Amino acid sequence: MIIENVKIHSKKIIVNKKGKILKYISKEDNFIKKFGEVYFSFIKRNKTKGWNYHKINKCFLMCVYGEVLVHIIDQRKSCKSYNKEFKLKLLPNKGKVLEMPPKVYFSLSTKKKESIICNFLERPHHKDEALKVSRVKNYIIKD
Repeated sequence: MIIENVKIHSKKIIVNKKGKILKYISKEDNFIKKFGEVYFSFIKRNKTKGWNYHKINKCFLMCVYGEVLVHIIDQRKSCKSYNKEFKLKLLPNKGKVLEMPPKVYFSLSTKKKESIICNFLERPHHKDEALKVSRVKNYIIKD
């Protein structure tokens, strides 16, 4: 991974004739330390949600419907990956959980009519802990 402390965890997909089961988070996952909250974010085609920034929360993102394009920019001056960018696509049938460390900026978008991402946070969302900005580097997100 090009961004320091950004990780992808593979999850088990159980396939049977009635349909798949995709495991997301389990108390047996050694990468989960705390539980704060889980929410689903719906993303509309050609819209971008972001730039998101968490001061202390780790986010664990999984696409549950459609496909989600994640754009990450590291603005942590203390990291080797400072000013680096990374883009990836999350798909529901791949069983991937993206672990997003605190203090990186990320945005979410889709080319599908609508996509849904599930976000597991270590602490409940709080307006003083999370920031939304419209510009990171040369990237501007408009409402």
